[in-house]
Amino acid sequence: MRFLLGTDEAGYGPNLGPLVVAASAWQVPRKVAAEKLYDCLGEVICREQSKDGDQRLAIADSKQLYHSGASLGGLERGVLAMLTLLGRQIAAWRDVWSCFAGDAQSSIGATNGRGDSAEPWHDGYDEPLPVAVAADELARTVALVADGCRSRQVSFLGLEAAVVSPRKFNDALADYGNKAEVLSLTTLRLARKLIDALPPGDVQAVCDKHGGRSYYAALLQHVFEADWIVVRQETPELGVYDLQYAGRTIEFRFLVQGERMLPTAHASMTAKYLRELSMRAFNAFWQQHVPGLKPTAGYSTDSRRFRTDIRAAQKKLKIADRDLWREK
Repeated sequence: MRFLLGTDEAGYGPNLGPLVVAASAWQVPRKVAAEKLYDCLGEVICREQSKDGDQRLAIADSKQLYHSGASLGGLERGVLAMLTLLGRQIAAWRDVWSCFAGDAQSSIGATNGRGDSAEPWHDGYDEPLPVAVAADELARTVALVADGCRSRQVSFLGLEAAVVSPRKFNDALADYGNKAEVLSLTTLRLARKLIDALPPGDVQAVCDKHGGRSYYAALLQHVFEADWIVVRQETPELGVYDLQYAGRTIEFRFLVQGERMLPTAHASMTAKYLRELSMRAFNAFWQQHVPGLKPTAGYSTDSRRFRTDIRAAQKKLKIADRDLWREK
């Protein structure tokens, strides 16, 4: 058997809300590479939004399954179904964050040193989940995917996430000098955490490419402290690296449109779902303090509009800019 790992992010571009990175891990028969997992599980998983009458679970790039203001159903079904397969039961918003160790969980309860939350929009917030998928539909999906994976000797082994709040993002930006470094280090550290939790065996990891970065060997050596690294390919479209780490061989691929691979697509969905859940709390908080406020997804021009609209309330609440606004 071998292991497939996929990583992706959501929220790299916005000024408001967190950067979220997720990683998804699968155990597969040795002959099944990342590009073949969709074919292997084709009876129960599809790579685009399911059509009427198709009961298969859609696992795809989050941009195919969700756009701002639309239903969360496509993302929610894929994320909550696979969390359920891991034995993690979700009934409410706060349950989701407890599924993830480290950064994701601590981000919700982080304090700024004064005993109050650095992100007060998380304080006391909760809502029932699922938001957009019926419980019986979710149960049917879990049963379908569990049977399909079992018959194909595939196991879904792990799902982790790192949630980088605006304050942590700004601090990391000051340390590393640019946001690309923040994304790459967050991604590779998360990948290492998930790999460390896997049973012995070789790993193929597929990461969606990090912006304009084409060279990853130094970063991999820094994060993994590998026994050796071999650069197999470095082009604008694809970087391929083999490394020896903790007694196992790992192949890393950094790929343009990495979401075409199932593990990376699932990481994309998870990162986007977690970011959208965080933004639900964020918008609800500010709408309590600014009547009639239009919600935001946190991107580009609209983030500046939102920042202007909440300026007076932010000052009254004594919320620092660095806890609210990502500098890049």
